[in-house]
Amino acid sequence: MFSTKGRYALRVMIDLASQNSDEFIPLKDIAERQDISKKYLEIIAKELVKGKIIEGASGKHGGYKLKRPADEYTVGEVIELMEGSIAPVACLADEDYECDRKSICKTLPMWEEFYKMEHDFFYNKKISDLL
Repeated sequence: MFSTKGRYALRVMIDLASQNSDEFIPLKDIAERQDISKKYLEIIAKELVKGKIIEGASGKHGGYKLKRPADEYTVGEVIELMEGSIAPVACLADEDYECDRKSICKTLPMWEEFYKMEHDFFYNKKISDLL
């Protein structure tokens, strides 16, 4: 299950994309339109900036804007930035994870198939598709 942080990050991205502006959009405006606490959005926006997905500016004309066109962002990159790996099991989420049962695991092929479907779904869906 995805947390509110991941879901709200998508809403921020959609909101910024829908403004279709090169101007910085004040966070208070996004918070009002999305009916989300500005304080909570500050945390989310900081993580999106740190992940180099959006750009932020402070001051009178400050706010946030997308760094790239909306059709260049995938839902998967936003979700994984905010939530961490979407892999269903530890052995697929971390290359360095060592599982003693990997060579004999009867369920691993199923998890790999599920992960591929999930990954392909989220990484083939663009923010622009959600506008």
